[in-house]
Amino acid sequence: MHPYSRRTINQLLAEMDGFKPNEGVIIIGATNFPEALDNALIRPGRFDMQVTVPRPDVKGRTEILKWYLNKIKFDQSVDPEITARGTVGFSGAELENLVNQAALKAAVDGKEMVTMKELEFSKDKILMGPERRSVEIDNKNKTITAYHESGHAIIAYYTKDEMLCQSFVTFIQFWLFSL
Repeated sequence: MHPYSRRTINQLLAEMDGFKPNEGVIIIGATNFPEALDNALIRPGRFDMQVTVPRPDVKGRTEILKWYLNKIKFDQSVDPEITARGTVGFSGAELENLVNQAALKAAVDGKEMVTMKELEFSKDKILMGPERRSVEIDNKNKTITAYHESGHAIIAYYTKDEMLCQSFVTFIQFWLFSL
């Protein structure tokens, strides 16, 4: 832990301990990394209640996508629910990034509005990382990848009402999944 972090935590603890029980002061804290919190912060009497805010479900993702799509020009054929079904596990910030990346892609391609094509491209870029065409994949790794992707296709088939199956399987190498 950085020395400044320790000093900050110690000062926060000192301030919290200085409150009288009936002063009417409520302290609210938030973190994306609860596992990194100092135990002294979360002991009884400091932060007595912990509320976990899960990532949005498909309905929540649809509403978040609508919110961000309404801030840009998009084609009427864009269906936020389809994109929401294909972004399981995305946070609100990641969905905002998806829409922003789609708008940038449309602008780079000289388009005046975002279509499903740009949203799909952006989703793939976020999930798989940038394309790496220069990497050669040997036949053994292609076979392993094919088995792996087949597993995704089988699961998608049996859970088709839950989430969308990826529209393609590729052997183009991406940074995130480099072998």
